[in-house]
Amino acid sequence: MLRETLSMVRDLPRLHEIASVLIRYGWGDIVRLLGVSHLLERAGRLLHWQTSNEITQLDLPVRIRLALTDLGPTFVKLGQILATRVDVFPPSWIAEFEQLHSHVPPVPFERLRPELERAWGRPVEEVFPDFQVEPFAAASIAQVHRARLEDGTPVVVKVRRPDILPKIEADLRILVHLARIMELQMPDLRRYKPVQIVGQLKRSLLREFDLVKEARNLESFAERFKDDLTVRIPRVFWAHCAETVNVQEELVGVPGNDLAAARAAGCDLKLLATRGADAVLKMILIDGYFHADPHPGNVVYLPGNRLGLLDFGMVGRITDTRRDQLIDFLQALIHKDEAGMLNVLTLWAGDAEIDEEHLAYDITEMVFGYDNLTLKDIKVGALLGEVTAVMRDNHLALPPDLTLLFKAIITLEGLGHQLDPDFHMVDHLTPFVTRVLEARYSPPALARRARRGLREMTEILVGLPRDMARLFRNARRGRLKVDLDLKRLDHFGVQLNQAANRLTMGVLTASLVVGSSIIMTVQGGPELFGLPLFGLLGFVVAFFNSVWILYSIWRSGKD
Repeated sequence: MLRETLSMVRDLPRLHEIASVLIRYGWGDIVRLLGVSHLLERAGRLLHWQTSNEITQLDLPVRIRLALTDLGPTFVKLGQILATRVDVFPPSWIAEFEQLHSHVPPVPFERLRPELERAWGRPVEEVFPDFQVEPFAAASIAQVHRARLEDGTPVVVKVRRPDILPKIEADLRILVHLARIMELQMPDLRRYKPVQIVGQLKRSLLREFDLVKEARNLESFAERFKDDLTVRIPRVFWAHCAETVNVQEELVGVPGNDLAAARAAGCDLKLLATRGADAVLKMILIDGYFHADPHPGNVVYLPGNRLGLLDFGMVGRITDTRRDQLIDFLQALIHKDEAGMLNVLTLWAGDAEIDEEHLAYDITEMVFGYDNLTLKDIKVGALLGEVTAVMRDNHLALPPDLTLLFKAIITLEGLGHQLDPDFHMVDHLTPFVTRVLEARYSPPALARRARRGLREMTEILVGLPRDMARLFRNARRGRLKVDLDLKRLDHFGVQLNQAANRLTMGVLTASLVVGSSIIMTVQGGPELFGLPLFGLLGFVVAFFNSVWILYSIWRSGKD
């Protein structure tokens, strides 16, 4: 607690900026509830509590988007992560979060030059004979310049902005602290799992901050697609890579969001839609390692109807267990197996409290909507949207890896429809599902699972006597412990401690009053103003104790 308080004091300037923005967009009550206003006012930082009428007339999702934009890179990234939480926020909110882009004015090259030369150990001109000092893309964490190697190979140089680390670290400290307070003090917001979302933001920012990790992602995906001539992944030039800079091959082609240019170049848009869907579904269902943001801006159409995939800063991973759960859910939907769907959704909900009867009813209603549809008429994006709506209506949240996966599939289907109005995701999904199922139930796979299950069962049986002996031994020695995980127990303990302190001071004050009254009746001894000195001192101390108790009670009500 002391460490968190000291951290908040250190971050007071940034905390003042955040509180001011929240108040400007109409969330003064949240600032008060979180106790931020008291902390700032005690530090002598005055807050202006006015909110303009124009802002208050905006819809809540719009105000949130504008506030996140004003708060800078960390909060823009937070909004982009919230855009993946289709299980938590309704479509109108997701649409606003999706508008968040971290496009910012570029940093002058002379400010970047020291970063580049520190990474390379020599002047930029010695590394790249042709280096464009004007960036062609700039975002909140890094910006991108075009260059050419000595052999003429076109490359892109992605370099991290200087001096942004301290501000982002301060933002993360503040967000972690505020998320904990929100889960503790705001029951209505607890279902959104703010601590989990901030943790996801922290991991994502740290991944993007280290540009070597993006280079490793590129190389990993390139290895997985080395035998696929229809997909190109930029090559990494490791000799010029460091934590603050990476250099990769520039894929020269038609930008994915310029369909007119693609048609003019003679691209087969239907074939590109097919190859894009197959590539991303292979990543998800076969490799378990996928590009988490396959929107048109991250795609280049290359000669020969090949696809170039860019920007691997945001990637997702899916375990074999999670992939099997996803396949089981799709199978249950295809066969209208409501019990199977309920079982998978219960697994995805984790430890959350579930009203299974209500959840089962919502699943039945959802399945009924697909009763007369053939498989090819099912829109996977719309289906996943309904699944997340069912989870949201039942106050359940999907695991972060699944929200990223769902978002990637929905984005992919949207890209497919842009290229081909007759695009059906199910047509591409079915062969991969069949392939995964065949692999799951093949004799070698069954034999591996059987061996693993037998090994785990053997370990349990062998260790059972030892565990039972330890249990009885601890019970006999009085060392048997039962751990209970109760929500808000820490907060309750703090409140109980404060109440005990006030009660103790109250008893001491009452004792001082009674003792001093008795002393006042005793003759002799030192006097002050004609009254017994010790009795008078007792009343003075009792008075100040009473003032402290009243102030403490008043402050607890304010907090």
